[in-house]
Amino acid sequence: MIRTERLILKPHGTEYIDTTHAYSSDIENTQLMMFLPNDSREETMEFLMDCERQWRMQRPDYLEFAVLLDGVHIGAVGIYRCDDPDTWEFGWIIDKHHWGRGYAFEAARAIAAAGAEHYGAKRYIAHCDSENKGSARVMEKLGMRLSEVHDGRKNRSSDEERKEFLYEMAADALK
Repeated sequence: MIRTERLILKPHGTEYIDTTHAYSSDIENTQLMMFLPNDSREETMEFLMDCERQWRMQRPDYLEFAVLLDGVHIGAVGIYRCDDPDTWEFGWIIDKHHWGRGYAFEAARAIAAAGAEHYGAKRYIAHCDSENKGSARVMEKLGMRLSEVHDGRKNRSSDEERKEFLYEMAADALK
C-alpha cells in the first residue's frame, strides 16, 4: 500500500469489480483509450483476476493499483514492464466524476517513485491519444517529454485512426 497526500494506492483486484466495471465500461470515460471500454463484467473480472496473479509473482509483468480517495475507489494507476528491463510504462484511468483534480498525477508520481526504488525502473514511457489533453497534461506535469508522434492509433471504441503521443523520462527526473 502507498499513501499520498490525498490518496491510498492498494493492489488492484476483484474486490473492486463493481467500481472498476463502472468506469472501464463507460464510453465517455474510455473513448480515448486503446484497450477500453470493457464489453462485459466478465472481461473486467478477468482483468482484475490477472492483476491479483501479477501481484503474487516474483517478477510481475505489471503492477496495477486501485486509487482510493477517502476510502472510495475512483480509478487505477499502473506500471507495465517493457522489453527493456530498465523501462516501465505508465497507465491510468480515473472515473470521470473525479477528473481535473490532480488524482492521476498524484497516483502516478507515487508509483513512479516505488517502481524506481523496488523494481529498478530507470526510465518511464507513456502513450496517449493526441486528443487526450488530460493524460498529456499528467505526463508533462510528471516531467515527461513528448518524444514521438505516430499515426495509426486505433482506440477500441472508434473505427477512426488517430495520432498517438509517446512521452518519456528518466526515473531520476521525476518531479
